[in-house]
Amino acid sequence: MLLCYVTNRKLLGPSDQENALLQSMKRAGAAGVDWIQIREKDMPARELLDLARRATADAPRTTKIIVNDRLDVAIAAGAAGVHLGAASIPAADTVRWCRAGNAPKDFLIGFSCHSLQEAKAAGLAGASYVFFGPVYNTPSKIEFGPPQGPARLAEVCRSLKIPIFAIGGINEDNAAECLRAGAAGIAAIRLFQETEDTVALSLMIARLQNISLRAKPRASAPRAASPRRGRKRP
Repeated sequence: MLLCYVTNRKLLGPSDQENALLQSMKRAGAAGVDWIQIREKDMPARELLDLARRATADAPRTTKIIVNDRLDVAIAAGAAGVHLGAASIPAADTVRWCRAGNAPKDFLIGFSCHSLQEAKAAGLAGASYVFFGPVYNTPSKIEFGPPQGPARLAEVCRSLKIPIFAIGGINEDNAAECLRAGAAGIAAIRLFQETEDTVALSLMIARLQNISLRAKPRASAPRAASPRRGRKRP
């Protein structure tokens, strides 16, 4: 199971949010998360680039840094990929430009999807992976409508051959349900960001990985293969 920490510096308190976010990302990487998606949509480009560069430099080799929305920032920072949404540049254009030699061969291009139709479109466009949700109730995803539920997640997983990440209200109690539905991983903000102690976060991540060993995907919803892990670029 792949674990993706999605950032939100505004939940870290009113003062020195950027430094607090850097510490949170460093803690998550040290604790064993696989990916960190920097999702700071309102941050000015210059500040976002500095943040992404510092995060990329600090991250362990086993942790990939993904930049939300800003392809230019992701490329300039040497990040492992970009994550796009409905309001971002068109999916097909992004994939075409990156695969034309403008980005490393293993550069990840992910998309947030809230319906089976959107997920299929992302797959046809050449997405490396898809975030699907919200699967459960969560404050950060209210704007995207009611929870999709594990049954809809399973339908998406059956329909695509690329990895699907479950997002939206994911916790230790429901992670196994997402994996049984066929998800290749889970993505979350609070699950990884609210634990401020590295040891406690490491233990929680170990429990999640143990859950993944016990949770078997349904026969009708095979898990997609995880993206190949590459070495962190210098």
